[in-house]
Amino acid sequence: MARRRASSNGGGGPRRPAKLKKSKRKGGRSFFSKLVYAGLVLCLWGVIGIGGVVAYYASQLPPIDQLTVPKRPPNIAIMASDGSLLANRGETGGRTVSLKELPPYLPKAFVAIEDRRFYDHFGIDPVGIARAIYRNLAHKGGLQGGSTLTQQLAKNLFLTQERTASRKIQEAILALWLERNYSKDQILELYLNRVYFGAGAYGVEAASQRYYGKSARNISLSEAAVLAGLVQSPSRLAPNRNPERAQARAELVIAAMNELGFITPGMTKTALGAPAEPVRPNGAGSANYAADYVMDVLDDFVGNVESDIVVSTTIEPTMQATAERVLVEELNAKGQKFNVSQGAFVALQPDGAVRALVGGRNYETSQFNRATTARRQPGSSFKPFVYLTAVERGYTPDMVLEDGPVNFGGWAPKNYDRKYRGPIAMRDALALSLNTIAVKLNMEVGPKNVVQTAQRLGIASPLQANGSLALGTSEVTPLELVSAYASFANGGMGVVPYVIAQVKTTDGKLIYKRPTSGGLGRVIDPNVVAMMNDMMHNTFVVGTARSAQVPGWLMAGKTGTTDDYKDAWFVGFTGSLVAGVWLGNDDGTLTKRVSGGNLPSEVWHNFMKVALKDQQPVPLPGSERFRNEVPVAGAGQDPRYATAGAGDNAWIMPQPAPQRRASREKNFFEKLFGL
Repeated sequence: MARRRASSNGGGGPRRPAKLKKSKRKGGRSFFSKLVYAGLVLCLWGVIGIGGVVAYYASQLPPIDQLTVPKRPPNIAIMASDGSLLANRGETGGRTVSLKELPPYLPKAFVAIEDRRFYDHFGIDPVGIARAIYRNLAHKGGLQGGSTLTQQLAKNLFLTQERTASRKIQEAILALWLERNYSKDQILELYLNRVYFGAGAYGVEAASQRYYGKSARNISLSEAAVLAGLVQSPSRLAPNRNPERAQARAELVIAAMNELGFITPGMTKTALGAPAEPVRPNGAGSANYAADYVMDVLDDFVGNVESDIVVSTTIEPTMQATAERVLVEELNAKGQKFNVSQGAFVALQPDGAVRALVGGRNYETSQFNRATTARRQPGSSFKPFVYLTAVERGYTPDMVLEDGPVNFGGWAPKNYDRKYRGPIAMRDALALSLNTIAVKLNMEVGPKNVVQTAQRLGIASPLQANGSLALGTSEVTPLELVSAYASFANGGMGVVPYVIAQVKTTDGKLIYKRPTSGGLGRVIDPNVVAMMNDMMHNTFVVGTARSAQVPGWLMAGKTGTTDDYKDAWFVGFTGSLVAGVWLGNDDGTLTKRVSGGNLPSEVWHNFMKVALKDQQPVPLPGSERFRNEVPVAGAGQDPRYATAGAGDNAWIMPQPAPQRRASREKNFFEKLFGL
């Protein structure tokens, strides 16, 4: 018994169950260990795999140690003479602004709607990603994105807009780099200046100007909410195209700001009760033509632009708006009747400073700048250069010339009304725009000399030295023609038209300032200027521009009409302002008898009576030598003159004064032309 007990207690039999139990425990621990081990291995391989993917896509980026934030394309702010903004030019549409310049609620609006944990995450927001996934799966609040403001900035700075997994990985890598190298406020400022708002506006300043016509520094809370909501979908939420959607989105922004404590309940109520109203385009946008001209010439003065600059111009806002208004109103009222669809307008100070420049009827419809680029036949508005050449060779305003038929090798130009007046004073021949006299003078003084005269006064377009030059058959631009007339208005000094007064950086550093002496020097003798102004003043007294006279002012100028009525002009001036109008059709279609004496003169008159309204009349150079008084309404009733023609084509014909004709002049023309 004792042996069996011992055998049962110490033998292999009794120990086997215990051994079996121990083996089961060991097997259990082994399975759990294997499970843990497998999990660790999978995690390790997952980390290695993710690291490999990240490393691969990181390798597609520039080396991190060489990575820099690309420069923002410079903005060019073009300012009027009074300091108001005419337009922004450049790729961004507005200048860079700092956070301290902005009202506090503006950047907070973007944080509230785009990345409410912006100041808490490290560039990537796992909480935000999880929330977006949950909302997308639960279909709450539409599709949600998990990108932080930092990620959005990374995409805008370094990446394309494609939606791929590889780009999202690179975006995350770059976001971490941004967070490491920049403060939160720096990142937010970069974001506000780079994000796209639609309509060519990059950055909050550009968007503020585009949609509200004001600087971001002056944006209201309700306007800030619209802008913050806009970046989600600039085309769908543009306040000028989809105001209802824009306002609905803005209300979500305001609610989010209130929830986060960024604004008070009172501010919330006020903002919701006064929705933002986008600015509506005012007029035809002609200031953009002036801005385009600034950009055309800017390189000549400042070269390559590296940073934001402010260009101060000579454009006077009231004159610019008036020029646009009178031109558009005339075309709207009479364009269809007279079959004329386009126009251009230029106004200068006598020293060449551009005060108004309108390059077409509507900038949005056509950006082609007819004031600076379109070359058109000037018609009779070119005749002053012929008369100037003659006066410089001894002719005088009182000289009597013979208005009669002419023929040069089969070419027989005729007067506007197909009539001839016989003996006529030179001043009246110019005032009445007689073609025969102009052609005779051109051939007498020599077309090459007339070309040189026009070029001396600033005409740069190619001119053909032929007989028809006197009738304005060589094309010129409105800007150069008006600039050439400025020499008559300033007493004989040649001018180069200029629109840029100075250029500065946004922090006030002067880059360019126009020198005080920027003209061509004296190009006409003062005595000759006096005689020319006498004759061109006569255009307002007895000639084709009587309807354009502004009472109280001494004025001079010349109408222009091409032979086939394709182009109609009027260029005139006082001692303080020179202005010119062109009307016609871009495709060269004939107008229905639009002449310089009707529609262009009306446009010019309507502009000048506003532009000169608050100015004291000043004399024309040499006006002390004029025999005629300043004309007033009803000048055509002077008993010295007889009315001829009717309607828009009416003109005043001086009574013949054959006693003033010298026999040598009569004999000269009879011998020269076989009269």
